[in-house]
Amino acid sequence: MGTTRKLLERIPEDKLAWKPHQKSMSLGGLATHLGNIPHWAGTILNETFFDLSAAPPNLPEKTSRADILAAFDRARAQTRGWMDKTDAEYVAPWTLKRGGQEMFTVPRVAAFRNFVLHHIIHHRGQLSVYLRLNDVPVPAIYGPSADEGA
Repeated sequence: MGTTRKLLERIPEDKLAWKPHQKSMSLGGLATHLGNIPHWAGTILNETFFDLSAAPPNLPEKTSRADILAAFDRARAQTRGWMDKTDAEYVAPWTLKRGGQEMFTVPRVAAFRNFVLHHIIHHRGQLSVYLRLNDVPVPAIYGPSADEGA
């Protein structure tokens, strides 16, 4: 989460509407989405299933870096609280449904890893490319970056 925050701290305030392609998310939209992903843990860690037909609409894009960071910090803290579970709770089954029909069931920890952690990692990589394309120094993520030695 610290690495994710470092990336979000670098988003240029004057480029939130920037897109690398007309079909791409804007930089602000991507950062808003990335900052909200930890909230998905609530359903995974506290419910036995989620039905995609009840999914809320996409969040409106935040209009400032400060708003994006504040939302991410709230989501991160809330998610950390939800993670206080027993091993038995983490291996309990969790189901994804669509219109009441079961799509699959996995242990809760697998759903958390895939839908929260891996999703964050995916969009963090995408955001690092957006930053690079805007000549914003990219922080070290898995080792030194071209901009930072560590």
